[in-house]
Amino acid sequence: MRLLKKIAYACCSVTFGLLTLTGCTDGELYDVNAPDWISDKIQEIEDSKKQPEDEVLEGMLEDVYTFGKTDFTSGFWSAFSKYYVVPDGEKWNAVINLHINPATDTKYFKNFALIISNDVDRGGEGYAEYGAIRFDVTGSPETYNSQWGDHIDFQYVSGTLLLNPDENETDPNLQSLGGKVTLTVDRTNADAFTVKMTNGTAAKTYAQPYKEENLNTDTSNTNIRCFLVPEGSYIDFQQTNIEPIGGLTSAKDKNPISMELQNVPNQVIVGTPLESAMTNISAIVTFEEGVTKTVPVSELYISTIPDMEQPGIKNLVAIYNKTFKGENCEQPIVANATFEVVEQIVSIEVTTQPSHTRYYYYTSEATQSLADRTMAFDPTGMVVTATYTDGSSRIVDNEKLSFSTILAKAGSQTVTITTTTGEEVTATIEVTVSESTASVVKNSTNMVGTEDNSTVFWGAISDDFNVPIGETKYITFTNYSSLANNWNNFAVILRKTDITAEYAVVRADNYGWGNGYAACVHNGTQGEWGTWLAGMNGAKVTVYVTNCGNSVADIQVVMESTTGTTSTQYYLGINTVDSSDLNFALTVDNCHLVFNE
Repeated sequence: MRLLKKIAYACCSVTFGLLTLTGCTDGELYDVNAPDWISDKIQEIEDSKKQPEDEVLEGMLEDVYTFGKTDFTSGFWSAFSKYYVVPDGEKWNAVINLHINPATDTKYFKNFALIISNDVDRGGEGYAEYGAIRFDVTGSPETYNSQWGDHIDFQYVSGTLLLNPDENETDPNLQSLGGKVTLTVDRTNADAFTVKMTNGTAAKTYAQPYKEENLNTDTSNTNIRCFLVPEGSYIDFQQTNIEPIGGLTSAKDKNPISMELQNVPNQVIVGTPLESAMTNISAIVTFEEGVTKTVPVSELYISTIPDMEQPGIKNLVAIYNKTFKGENCEQPIVANATFEVVEQIVSIEVTTQPSHTRYYYYTSEATQSLADRTMAFDPTGMVVTATYTDGSSRIVDNEKLSFSTILAKAGSQTVTITTTTGEEVTATIEVTVSESTASVVKNSTNMVGTEDNSTVFWGAISDDFNVPIGETKYITFTNYSSLANNWNNFAVILRKTDITAEYAVVRADNYGWGNGYAACVHNGTQGEWGTWLAGMNGAKVTVYVTNCGNSVADIQVVMESTTGTTSTQYYLGINTVDSSDLNFALTVDNCHLVFNE
């Protein structure tokens, strides 16, 4: 009815306008084809009422599976989709059905997040994340946690539905995020990176106007991985244009083929009921078509051979009899594992001292404000013997013990060693902590990298500087940067004398990688990245490396910018270090370093 009124109004307006024009042109009517003109006007009105059409997704494949608990109790990082590998220059499209909890618990964050990582399994060696982008939008992107990560720039996030970010309040708009969601991760533009999520009612976009950095250790591998993580929700995955790792899942139900038990305890105290002892186990079940699913112990039938009444090695038997969709299967599958039933530990004793009982730390401008700084205890070489209720004794694997931390404070300190199975039983050991002495090192050449800042990453490296146990070595230089990106500055390499064996590599901008990097605590005072970067072309830098003596190294950095401000950066507790063979070097990435000024 409204459209007819608009058409009538348009026709009347045209007629009146033409009559007016006749009077203004000595009675000659302009040559206007009235029916076509009116038809065009009607079409324009109709077009203005149309809603934008959904993007046409091409090459979509069926991938039907569910993840996240259907009772809406999945916590964050407890359920995951498959991995979808997106090569450089390609686009990943996915269609999911997002189920939001219909109950009153409608906190803004209870939907799902897209995790973007390098081409490594979660938690695997070298795993690194670009960041996470959750479906909700909550006001200022810098203030709230709807997206996070070192490689997600908040200023490029936008959305159409704003949710209340107060965790103490509920927001009925959360329900608007549910239903069919189309997800796009676009790498087709060489000068941009785009992520889109929309269900027709709510939409969120991350439009980064530059190419993402390659976080893979193998620089020839430019793939990224994407996976989804629900929180307080669950997801029915439906379609993808990229086949995931592990293969596609068809809508057809599938029978189980095999399974592998996870988290089976090595030891159980005699007298512990089987159900209590195996509370934390689960099974990875493989179904037809290569599809896998993690099954909790509540869905398994478990027993032991022989029974658990006497100490000794036991065989755990687990049976699973469900299809992928949870129906009774044609042929149940069986898996087994071994564990040991042991007497209760009544005491433990350190019968061989650890290899290192002297620990060292260094305090620079970067760490002087850390009031409760701690160091990790190193049990290498230590032997702990346990005594059991039956009077027997045996050595306890150090991996089955936990250790208190050590304060970075000079003097004698006590470390508490605690058993992690059965009742807690403790022992103590004394260590000595000293403040490290610092001495300067100098590079043999005055410059690393070309003066025009064209040297690519790892294209030029300084001398190697050895750091003996307990000592701190430092070097001062001027950093000249192309200022193109935060990482176009110096980087510090920790490695063995064999230069191919690296412990870690860290940058000036609070980022790093390597075998020992994941364990470290790192932070910096750079502040707003653009302001910090502007002062790094000509910044005076001092890098401190400490051999802490406990298979750990610390890196501290003080940077005096050309803008008159000083920023600091630290990486404390880089582990997997051979304390008897620790060296460091400096490298460049479209920058150059000048020494001995």
